[in-house]
Amino acid sequence: MNTLLKYTQIGCSSIALVLVLATQALAGGKVLVWGSDAEGGAPYVFSDPDHPERLIGFEVELADALAQEMGRTARQFQTDWTSLIPALKRGDFDIAMNGIEWTPVRAREAALSQPYYIFSQQLVVRADEERIHSFSDLHGMRVATLQGTAAHDMLKATPGVETVIYSGQVEPYKDLKLGRVDAVLLDLPIAAFYAKPDAQLKYAGPPVGEGAYVIALRREDTVLLGEINRALDNLFRSGRLKEIYSHWELWNEKQSGLMRPTVTPEAPSAVVNDRSIFQYLPILLQGAGMTLALSVVSMAMAIVLGLALALARKGGGPILKALTIGYIEIIRGTPLLVQLYIIYYGLPNIGINLSAFTAAVIGLGLNYSAYEAEIYRSGLNSIPKGQKEAALSLGMTQVQVYRRILLPQTVKVVLPPVTNDFISLLKDSSLVSIIAIVELTKSYNMLAVSSMRFLELGLLTAALYLIMSIPLSILSVRLEKRFQTS
Repeated sequence: MNTLLKYTQIGCSSIALVLVLATQALAGGKVLVWGSDAEGGAPYVFSDPDHPERLIGFEVELADALAQEMGRTARQFQTDWTSLIPALKRGDFDIAMNGIEWTPVRAREAALSQPYYIFSQQLVVRADEERIHSFSDLHGMRVATLQGTAAHDMLKATPGVETVIYSGQVEPYKDLKLGRVDAVLLDLPIAAFYAKPDAQLKYAGPPVGEGAYVIALRREDTVLLGEINRALDNLFRSGRLKEIYSHWELWNEKQSGLMRPTVTPEAPSAVVNDRSIFQYLPILLQGAGMTLALSVVSMAMAIVLGLALALARKGGGPILKALTIGYIEIIRGTPLLVQLYIIYYGLPNIGINLSAFTAAVIGLGLNYSAYEAEIYRSGLNSIPKGQKEAALSLGMTQVQVYRRILLPQTVKVVLPPVTNDFISLLKDSSLVSIIAIVELTKSYNMLAVSSMRFLELGLLTAALYLIMSIPLSILSVRLEKRFQTS
């Protein structure tokens, strides 16, 4: 009953949450709802390849074992990994467990359990790599990792290393094999699952560093925190924890010290983040610069290609018209995210290996060219046919008719929607973060995850997008007035 009241006060903002509440009511409140990101990958929590509707992973088994110890039933709640702590604080689930590393910032934002896994970082390189033998050999190298992780912090603190940030743990190893990065530094459980069995990859030196995975709870849930810690202790002493980790080949000598006081994190009360919000501004401005560069180059490509498509559809033969229509419908009918994946990760399968920036520009340019083509076509159609006929009767060629009569008038008509598309592209450029481009939204995400200052940094990031968008709107209005006058 208390759980239901607590969720009711927060508000049911999603169908998933309503279903969880209904399940809890039917089970008499004996459900342990744990938040995680199944998209994150193995060996934590992921879809069973043989039965995609079922989740597997060592954390899935751990959640079930914890719930059983507590006399409950475990239910997974899907949420993005970077949003785990904010979603927990909002009340979407009871606990967050998804390879969450203990950090001072997280200890300040949430109640953290005693460690349930002690991890290290493992450096991975290509099998034929002869330059890199250990972490000390990374000077001047491009090294891939995940945002907001201990590995990311280690690389940022290492001079001379270019860090390449990814959102998923499969993509870094894929890019490593393609030669886009020189090495990958990720938690040992990830490396053991993805890199160790791959004949094209190898470990470079022994594991480095040490950290602990913990379970996050709301700070007021002290009773539940005690239950979680007791359940973890029971699982360790009974050997069930070792059984789960051994099943996933994750057990090592470090795990023997899990329940010792020496690995218990320090008290979070002394942790204070008094850093000024404007100290993050240089990093956000760097991301804004990348966003602007991507947007300008991609929009230029979209305008040129879109105009060519519009003219081909307007004045081309039957075959050219059919091809143009097919292209436009395919591009508009498929998500930009899928197109970026195909361009960056799919084309290397046929020997086309593009850099991340080039792939981002091509993806955005091709996607928006389809929309620009339809805008230009509607603008051309808005001009009375009599003008074209009159121009042809005066002896003008088709090229002259378009250059001197139709296109100048079309520009007046299409200028507002084209400007609107440019502003939309400016914001859609955030999608290119999936292919290791650090633009403004990605910069915000990394900073917010590490500092937990989602609100302040979010407002600052929104202000930067607004600052970039408003000049475009002003320019559009002035150009409209100028064309109307002329």
